[in-house]
Amino acid sequence: MKVYIYLENGTYLEAKSFGAETTLVGEIVFNTSLTGYQEIISDPSYAGQFVTFTMPEIGNVGVNTQDMESKGAFSKGIIVRTYHERYSNFRGEDSLGSFLKEQGVIGICNIDTRYLTKMVRDEGAMMMVASTLISDKDELKKILESSPRIEEVNYIKEVSTKKVYKHTHGTYDAVNFKYNDVPEVKAKIAAIDFGVKRNILNELTQAGMEVEVLPNDFDADVLVKRVHDGELHGVFLSNGPGDPLILKKEQESVKKLIAAKVPMFGICLGHQLLSISHGYDTYKLKFGHHGGNHPVKNIKTGMVEITAQNHNYNVPDNITEIAEVTHTNLFDNTIEGLNYKSGHVYSVQHHPEASPGPKESAYIFNEFLSLMGR
Repeated sequence: MKVYIYLENGTYLEAKSFGAETTLVGEIVFNTSLTGYQEIISDPSYAGQFVTFTMPEIGNVGVNTQDMESKGAFSKGIIVRTYHERYSNFRGEDSLGSFLKEQGVIGICNIDTRYLTKMVRDEGAMMMVASTLISDKDELKKILESSPRIEEVNYIKEVSTKKVYKHTHGTYDAVNFKYNDVPEVKAKIAAIDFGVKRNILNELTQAGMEVEVLPNDFDADVLVKRVHDGELHGVFLSNGPGDPLILKKEQESVKKLIAAKVPMFGICLGHQLLSISHGYDTYKLKFGHHGGNHPVKNIKTGMVEITAQNHNYNVPDNITEIAEVTHTNLFDNTIEGLNYKSGHVYSVQHHPEASPGPKESAYIFNEFLSLMGR
């Protein structure tokens, strides 16, 4: 089936569809990962976006339940050069196309993804509309212009859990294809779900933490009391989608946790919310960082870690007034990690569980344990 695309810079394209038959509006970005398309598609941080894969061959291993990073796929669509409906992998349970149709996500193929990637790189992330139902350029333009921009939509409500639950899985052993045994509990934490990836929770558990996952509209006063009473030892702020500046209620809650000196660790959106809550507003990058092969320098050790990234927003350079920079991105020298001078808060911009990607930054979860111990 044909699919028609209109971008806000006026570009109009025709391609083939292998996903849901619908019309959707979102922001186009590109991801440079070579593997792990299912983990990327099921990452809630992609809510509201179309993901262009620079890897040209997608779909060849199908999909399976174990590789899901969340309860579903929250992106608007994926864009690939070549899609393989016939998958070949002993862990495969279904085709990617069938999965996208079930999830209501548009799949776009037979298109020049290098052209799209260069466009986004040169002009920046932009809004677009894709439709299998509407081919008229002017009608698509009208739909796009009348739709809200991604920075105007609070996608956290869509991706966050609706009820409190305990996460009990440890990390997954990709050699023996089973979950590792969970170690003895050394600390109890609350993980605030702004769109958390399952493997981030797995890493927290594997590091020796009992993890209680809370919705984004958590009661900060109750949480502070539980920490001060010794029922919990710290709070984790997860990754998530969209512009952190519009999350006013979440910012106020985080401010209360900071004022109460609750030990905290933030990843991605959590990292950004901590910056904003300290009085340092984030800014939008030209096309963001998305991929499993981004070099980050650890300032303390001098080592370069290859990291997984998925964000369009970044903390400002002047945050060094209240925090020490622990990691920097070697692509553009933006801040990747912070240790706040207050002594009870630290955060990283990348995804240290690296699903998909290398595991070089997994030590960061143990540092959270050390922070709570101190």
